[in-house]
Amino acid sequence: MNGAQALLRTLVDSGVDVCFTNPGTSEMHFVAALDAVPEMRGVLTLFEGVATGAADGYGRMADKPAATLLHLGPGLGNGLANLHNARKGKTGVVNIVGDHASYHKKYDAQLESDIETVVRNVSTWIWRSETADAVPRDAAEAVAVARTGQIATLILPADASWSEGAQPAPPADVPDPPVVTTEIPDGALLFLGGLALREEYLEAAARTGCKLLAETFPTRLQRGAGRVAVDRLAYLAEFASMQLEGTKHLVLCGAKSPVSFFAYPGKASDLVPEGCEVHVLDPRALLELDGDAEVVRQPLSRPERPTGALTAETVAAAVGALLPEDAIVSDEANTAGLWGPGATAGAPAHDWLCLTGGAIGQGLPVAVGAAVACPDRKVIALEADGSAMYTIQSLWTMAREGLDVVTIIYNNRAYAVLNMELGRVGAEGQRAKDMFDLRTPALDFVALANGMGVPASRATTAEEFTIALEKAIAEPGPTLIEAVIPPM
Repeated sequence: MNGAQALLRTLVDSGVDVCFTNPGTSEMHFVAALDAVPEMRGVLTLFEGVATGAADGYGRMADKPAATLLHLGPGLGNGLANLHNARKGKTGVVNIVGDHASYHKKYDAQLESDIETVVRNVSTWIWRSETADAVPRDAAEAVAVARTGQIATLILPADASWSEGAQPAPPADVPDPPVVTTEIPDGALLFLGGLALREEYLEAAARTGCKLLAETFPTRLQRGAGRVAVDRLAYLAEFASMQLEGTKHLVLCGAKSPVSFFAYPGKASDLVPEGCEVHVLDPRALLELDGDAEVVRQPLSRPERPTGALTAETVAAAVGALLPEDAIVSDEANTAGLWGPGATAGAPAHDWLCLTGGAIGQGLPVAVGAAVACPDRKVIALEADGSAMYTIQSLWTMAREGLDVVTIIYNNRAYAVLNMELGRVGAEGQRAKDMFDLRTPALDFVALANGMGVPASRATTAEEFTIALEKAIAEPGPTLIEAVIPPM
């Protein structure tokens, strides 16, 4: 058995049976090993950023890591933004990066690079398998690390992959760290993230009687009718400060201490109120608390089907009116998505996946991974037009795999979030504003989707959009709706 075959067998035996890939020559023996290990599902993507983002979406919904397979340092570089998002969201990924054969590296061929340096910013565990017989053991260790919510990067030289003499390794142990409980001070605000935003943990948090607040961009928020409703910390620092004002005890439960997303002239970066004491609580400890406060759950309620002009607000109302039970929402609607959470708060129970690390181009790949992880659930991708173009190749993978994803493009023909930020930093000027204008030429998302095998339609009124969304939800498989809305 060669190193690649033993690697795949070890991954499958360790519970990792999906690999999102964009391979090259140095990874061909890994690709060939898919025939020897049919339990491993290989999912082809046309861009490495789709592969890494899909692994993130898969991990969020499957609660176990997927693997990626990337081509050398440049391929890794193409996938870095969504590895960054996965790291910020604490989604475990087994990140396999092919490399030149060990004896070839000294020749500094065209694709030679320092992979360890490239990946260090997003990966806490980095290991190079030097020989074929070391590959399976290293792979088992990578899986164990990824199961703790980290990016584990295994560098796989081509000769370690093709050489014979390897044998699969048994799964490595993943010890559970001890649950550390903390006393919650009276009147505390619980700032929740990660595991704490799952249904069971939210209920336990609600039983403490404390005020609850979720991080701005949760990895996975379980919400909707019958579940505990929790507001999210505002994106804009001014509004976030208002939410935190008067807090004397801030308990971080799966979330980091709140800070402003960017620095602004004359504005604070640290959002913890002056005089507030910060505490840390392990989310798992929530289940061990003896809280007895009444748990208030979100009642079922939906907006009316909207009519009239198509705007970001009426798109949100239509989604809220039609969102199916147990749906998964991948949200990268950015400024146009402002009304989405409110319009869907009382919709049937669902999961909401956010832009955890702020690097745009995540929404469509995360939808791919979520649909692979949960083939029996409808995935709704809420996507801004500018962000969609970062990883538009995701549509091709949706079509190839027959994934049940409804993609909604908010087409306002602008980088609206950057127009907003331009004003917030005190800058102005027409030439600057032109840099964020997407009207010349206008993007045709119907043509783009059809060109990649995804049926698509365009809506210009609320009635057209609602009818198109109802049809898309009713039918299996990938679809796209381009919602043409006014500039914001």
